[in-house]
Amino acid sequence: MSAPMREGSRLDDLAPVLADGPAQPVIATERFTLRPLRASDAGLIEHYTADRRVAEGTRAIPHPLPRGAAESFVARSLAADRSEDVWAIDGSDHKLAELLGVVSLTRMEGSQSELGFWIGAGFWNTGFATEAVAALVAANPHGARTLFAEAFQDNPGSARVLTNCGFVYLGDAESWSVARGGRVPTWTYLRKMA
Repeated sequence: MSAPMREGSRLDDLAPVLADGPAQPVIATERFTLRPLRASDAGLIEHYTADRRVAEGTRAIPHPLPRGAAESFVARSLAADRSEDVWAIDGSDHKLAELLGVVSLTRMEGSQSELGFWIGAGFWNTGFATEAVAALVAANPHGARTLFAEAFQDNPGSARVLTNCGFVYLGDAESWSVARGGRVPTWTYLRKMA
């Protein structure tokens, strides 16, 4: 579970930051809503990413997760000067968990964005990742002309999510995985937007 919030923590001061930051749309799908993160998401983020398989499926999530890391992630995702927009995959309106995973877009040069996502292990093979990615691609909140994404080569499920959402294979590469402590072979994908 997450550490209790302390007065003076970064999350205590989010209200004024949110008022100044770029707006993130709320995107409804058939089974959940994509919404900006909120402070209350930190506990479930910490819970899901404590699973080594989830952390090792990403570039940036360490394992074990250091104390306060989930709270810091939420605070960064809500900062006015952020380059990455992060959405919670929230199923609470459909009698599912309040947080099933996250999907994100990171701004790049030249009207391009990089898409990332992870789903809590208990929700794997449910189609939630494909539904979330498809909704974010359809909304294209960054107005990107091209979206990029990658999947570790030992994670063909993530690659299927991307191809199911119209991404095409671009080539092989490597990315650093914090949880694995090393470089991992990846497949790189792109999606040209209209």
